[in-house]
Amino acid sequence: MAGVYHAFGRLAAVQGVDLEVAPGEVVCLLGPSGCGKTTLLRIAAGLEVLQRGSVSLTGGATAVPHGRHLPPEKRNVGLAFQDSALFPHLSVLENVTFGLKGEPVPQRRKRALGLLEQLGMAAYAEAYPHMLSGGQQQRVALARALAPAPQLMLLDEPFSSLDARLRDRIRDDTLHVLKKVGAGTLLVTHDPEEAMFMADRIALMREGRIVQMGTPRELYCHPCDPFVVTFFGEVNELNGEVRDGCVQTPVGPVGAGWLAEGTRAQVMVRPEALRITERDEPPEGHRYSHVIMAKLLGRSSLLHICAHGADGREAHLHARVPGVFLPAEGQPVDIHLDPSQVFVFPSRATVAGAGAAQGDAQQDHRDYAHSHDGQ
Repeated sequence: MAGVYHAFGRLAAVQGVDLEVAPGEVVCLLGPSGCGKTTLLRIAAGLEVLQRGSVSLTGGATAVPHGRHLPPEKRNVGLAFQDSALFPHLSVLENVTFGLKGEPVPQRRKRALGLLEQLGMAAYAEAYPHMLSGGQQQRVALARALAPAPQLMLLDEPFSSLDARLRDRIRDDTLHVLKKVGAGTLLVTHDPEEAMFMADRIALMREGRIVQMGTPRELYCHPCDPFVVTFFGEVNELNGEVRDGCVQTPVGPVGAGWLAEGTRAQVMVRPEALRITERDEPPEGHRYSHVIMAKLLGRSSLLHICAHGADGREAHLHARVPGVFLPAEGQPVDIHLDPSQVFVFPSRATVAGAGAAQGDAQQDHRDYAHSHDGQ
């Protein structure tokens, strides 16, 4: 896709998007509801008429320029949606072989049974859709979409209607099958964890545009924008001013040498960046960092911390600690920062007054974050 623009009346749903999906690659369109990700997938599928820009399929062999429409059945794409939309009057095997026209029946049957076997559904070949669970129906829908060997698979939130434990298992099976068949895949999701699990690359969208595109690690560890940080989970937000290349916070100084002296800064600290250790006794004086509340969440513990800085500033923060760690209410603690999970940006007020300088500051931030990755 190049320069794709699409509007519904006066509402611009997609604004100048460039996107490529390589053979065998899984690319996730990630973003909040209404950001344009499903519209972009429907344009790729041919379900929406291209208004502006161009779409090239199969390595550029089939081009769809502005003003020309190529329907889905002529694009060599496979489609799977949240609603499996299986034919209720056909068996599982008949649903999967439906799109294999023009091939001998034995060959169609062999192809369909092979895909059902990979997805753990071969034993249900003669069953009908109403006899299957929701997860089983989604597996059959995926097999049906893959049966014609499309060069591009388009998946629109295919796991969102499933319960959490079933969803994890099915998307794991789906990823293995997609990689085995080697089709390029464009997956729409609003779930950051699903995108990080499934994707080779993620395109994070907001208001019809791609905010940042890269590997899951690049977006999580080197976000270019506060929106990217917050979309991948809860963060503690602090504010301060750059002095001598640092921003002083209640959890200690944070490096911000890429920002000009005196710049108002927004400090974003992930809960897992706070390393908490208990103190045997509180420090001198009556003001010290302590636990407000601790909750066990299963694989991790969530702590509500009242942090007191050396400069007297106070902040209420959340810390996420692996395993069972449940200090008592009021327990004095020391707080240490993992700098690889702390991000600094010009404050919103600063950006509004100096928008032209933001791009340079963010690039410097990415360079700094990259140099500190893994510390």
